[in-house]
Amino acid sequence: MYKYLVVSSAFFVSLAGAQVPPEFRGADLKLGEKLIAESKCVACHQQKVGGDGSAMYKPAGRINTAGYLRGMVEQCNTELNLGFFPEEVTAVAAVLNRDHYRFTK
Repeated sequence: MYKYLVVSSAFFVSLAGAQVPPEFRGADLKLGEKLIAESKCVACHQQKVGGDGSAMYKPAGRINTAGYLRGMVEQCNTELNLGFFPEEVTAVAAVLNRDHYRFTK
C-alpha cells in the first residue's frame, strides 16, 4: 500500500512542477516572499494604484507572459535601486506568478 502512495505522491509533485513556467522552475519561493516583504512591494503598489495594491498585478493585458512578468520585476529592481541579483528577481517573479498570474508556460 505505501509503495503506491509514494509513487502517486511523486506523480502529483511532478505534475505540479510541470505547471511552472520554465522561467520560474527551481526559483526559491521563500526567498521571493522574504524579498517582497522586506522591499515593501505591497506598500509601493498601494501608493501607486490605491486600495490593497492588487490592481498593479493585472493591468489590462499588459503583463501576459512569464518572461514579461520577470521583466517587470527587473524594472522595479532597477528603478527603485533594490539591488536584487538575477536569481532574486526570478524568486520575486515566481511568487507573483504563484499568487496572482498563474502562467503555466
